[in-house]
Amino acid sequence: MQRITSFNIDHDKLEPGIYVSRVDGDVTTYDLRTRKPNNGEYMDTTTAHTVEHMFATFARNSEMKDDVIYFGPMGCRTGFYLLMRNADNEKVLALTKKILADILAYEGPVFGASQKECGNYRDLDLAKCKAECEMYLKVLQSEQNFTYPE
Repeated sequence: MQRITSFNIDHDKLEPGIYVSRVDGDVTTYDLRTRKPNNGEYMDTTTAHTVEHMFATFARNSEMKDDVIYFGPMGCRTGFYLLMRNADNEKVLALTKKILADILAYEGPVFGASQKECGNYRDLDLAKCKAECEMYLKVLQSEQNFTYPE
């Protein structure tokens, strides 16, 4: 059986940042790595779930909304995947920073936090989401090169 692309990345060398995971035609998969893998510090599911609701809503309402295909958490709980059509890395980085700042500035209910909108609507916490986004925004303030470490 062929190994999937993400299993070919040496996770011992990964640091928090943003990486191009793969390109399939006009679709780019970004690895938004918020935590160092395998160091024992993982996002709890409430945090991951809330970031998913907030980031996805802001992304799908952004100037790049027509190019957003998917945003969601990694199963390992060390980051998220963002799939974009016709991606420009610098624009995606700028959009990601803007969305994180928008989440930090947001005051109100979590988007999609009702029984009709979400299958686990009680498992949402805006404060935890903001803490994760603040931590990740600080990481993204440094230079990013979008390539995985060798």
